[in-house]
Amino acid sequence: MTVFEDLANMIITGQHTAAAEWAETELSNGVPPGEIIDKGMIPGMDEIGRRWKNQEIHMPEVLIAARAMKSCMAVVKPQLANASDTSRGSIVIGTVKGDLHDIGKNLVVMMLEGAGYTVHDLGNDVSPEAFVRATEEHGVDIVAMSALLTTTVPMMTETIDALKEAELRTKVKVIVGGAPVSDELAKKIEADGYAPDGASAVDVISKLVTAL
Repeated sequence: MTVFEDLANMIITGQHTAAAEWAETELSNGVPPGEIIDKGMIPGMDEIGRRWKNQEIHMPEVLIAARAMKSCMAVVKPQLANASDTSRGSIVIGTVKGDLHDIGKNLVVMMLEGAGYTVHDLGNDVSPEAFVRATEEHGVDIVAMSALLTTTVPMMTETIDALKEAELRTKVKVIVGGAPVSDELAKKIEADGYAPDGASAVDVISKLVTAL
């Protein structure tokens, strides 16, 4: 087992204090922060994503692993010379206007951050205009929208229309998810991808970013 596998296992088993201490020690020993992320943290969260997708673990285990990942990231991130060099892509995410549900969205955020993406979380009840502003401000690769209520799904269409009007739609990929959303609906509203859960979102976004 390599030292990076040690860290990955700490992430997987939710040892948040040990993971942070490991990162501090290895940074002081001269290990580049990017290697800690790429070889230890990301593989750990990738494994959590695999287990979650295969229903081998439940949400509490995912949240515990995400806490360990965040503890480690808090140590590593300040040491990065340029955070963008280690990011796999940039994402704006939010629950659409009129919808206050964000547990699923929050889980997706943690999975994406654990997979090495830069995530700009706009929270819930996010208007089309707010999605557009954030997309312009951050120059993101992906716009991710979530909805739990059938009544708020039309806001996804309005947001996509707003991106078109702002001449941003051709510059970003759009992914949608949530209980009332389906692959068929995603295609109907001209989204680029659909994900039913956090692990799937990471997979779909990875493919979309690669295609950019």
